[in-house]
Amino acid sequence: MAGGVKRPVNVFRLKNLPEPKEVFNWRLWFAVVSFGLMGAARGIDEGLISGAFNSKDFQHSIHYDRYSKVEQTNIKGNVSAMVQIGSVGGALFAFLVCDRIGRIWATRQLCALWILGIAIFMGNHGNLGAVYAGRFIAGLGVGQTTVVGPVYLAEIAPASIRGLCTCIFTGFVYLGIVLAYFTNYGCQVNLGDTSHKRWQVPTSLHIMFAGLIMILTLFQSESPRYLIKKGRDEQAVKVMSRVRNLPMDDDYVVREITAIQAAHQEELEATMGAGPLGILKELFLIPSNLYRLYLTLMAQILSQWSGAGSITLYAPDLFSLLGIAGNEESLLVTAIFGIIKLVAAIICALFLVDVIGRKRALLLGISLQALSMVYVAGFLTAVPELGVDDSYTLPESKKGASRGAIAMIYISGFGWALGWNSMQYLLTAELFPLRIRALATSIAMTFHFANQYGNSRAVPNMLLPAGGSDGGITPKGTFWFFAVVTVIGGLWVWFSVPETAGRTLESMDRLFALPWYRIGLHGNKDAAERDLVLDAAAGKQAEAEEGIAEHVEVQADSSRRV
Repeated sequence: MAGGVKRPVNVFRLKNLPEPKEVFNWRLWFAVVSFGLMGAARGIDEGLISGAFNSKDFQHSIHYDRYSKVEQTNIKGNVSAMVQIGSVGGALFAFLVCDRIGRIWATRQLCALWILGIAIFMGNHGNLGAVYAGRFIAGLGVGQTTVVGPVYLAEIAPASIRGLCTCIFTGFVYLGIVLAYFTNYGCQVNLGDTSHKRWQVPTSLHIMFAGLIMILTLFQSESPRYLIKKGRDEQAVKVMSRVRNLPMDDDYVVREITAIQAAHQEELEATMGAGPLGILKELFLIPSNLYRLYLTLMAQILSQWSGAGSITLYAPDLFSLLGIAGNEESLLVTAIFGIIKLVAAIICALFLVDVIGRKRALLLGISLQALSMVYVAGFLTAVPELGVDDSYTLPESKKGASRGAIAMIYISGFGWALGWNSMQYLLTAELFPLRIRALATSIAMTFHFANQYGNSRAVPNMLLPAGGSDGGITPKGTFWFFAVVTVIGGLWVWFSVPETAGRTLESMDRLFALPWYRIGLHGNKDAAERDLVLDAAAGKQAEAEEGIAEHVEVQADSSRRV
């Protein structure tokens, strides 16, 4: 159906997709990989910082032993979460640069900030203030990746595989995590724990990836949708022709460009071409756009406070809490955890997100995550001394349950990668009209990092014993909290989120025509009915135009005969 929704597709049978086979060419995949690599920014940091912080040399360099236990917890939380604080500003700043200088130059400047911040962090010379400053500046770059990467991928991807292309970004998040975990483990085993190299070598992964992404942008073209937004239609046609590997006058290219131009013109007419104030009005005063913003913000809140992100960040500590003894063993188990999440992200991208749809994949992931959190919370309730009493030794009778809890942490990571972590980027990037896409994505990612910071900063303190001066809620209380939020998130998705798989970006409005309380459960059926009406109207118009053309031709032929 033209511009409408199609049935979920099998991404392994590209010849059967509605697009011409030329569309699935090396230029498309090269662009997808180049911008998907930005996902590694978050993954590398989440996978590295806890292991780097736990190295004795790093702790010695910031005089960690001089502080009390609560002060140490606060310092660890601050160092770990400082990238998230910077990312809040970076995600908001991304809207300005993304719409002002374009997706390509936005990528280059974020890579420069990323490299600068990590360089300051690595050269801190024992200054805790420099550690904070370096990680904050790096966060200004890392925060922009979650806006620029998914937006560019959603804008260049064919509709039938937009989920796959955008989830490449998520896959690289886990590639970054796996590389970070194994680099930490390898440096711990081979470089010892008393050398600067123990934490500086893993940290250099940041600079490697940022430099690689910056170089790859030299071989990429600007997003055609951004070019049309800026009135550079002719250049947009050339770029679309190049990315789709089709001539500029090919019907597919012409239809796609025409649809983008028409949608953008409708947006301009709706706001009468207003400037920044018009964009804000369009986002906050048009009910369908406000509902989409509500979806993306709630997704950020519920996903981050479900706990899976903080489990990734503090994985070595949590595995030690559940019974893994020894720093090397904890790092190895953590590295395996990263592999499991990477495999889950690949499965989601290839088999689920465009095959069974976004909503089903999300509900499946949340179900696995909820089951895992309930088990771990139940285990810690049965053994409340774990993580509370430092002298407590896990009895042999509880070792089996402990291994089960560790397995459940793996399953929670699998569910997180299938569900929330893929969808929080994909849904945000594909829901909004072109005119407000960058702004809405920036707002959503600002909420993302604000909640990620709050969660990652709170978890070390939440794990502390309850009562007294520590002020924690204990490990069992922490995991029960995560379990409740995860269950609430599943119910919210079921009632509020419509299915977007297979629908073009320009036809997304049809999902949000119903009253807000009916969109999640009935929006897809209503949109499909609207597709049929619009397709029928388009067919009648085409027939009428064809009839007029035939009539004109007959008249012209008669004139020639006369």
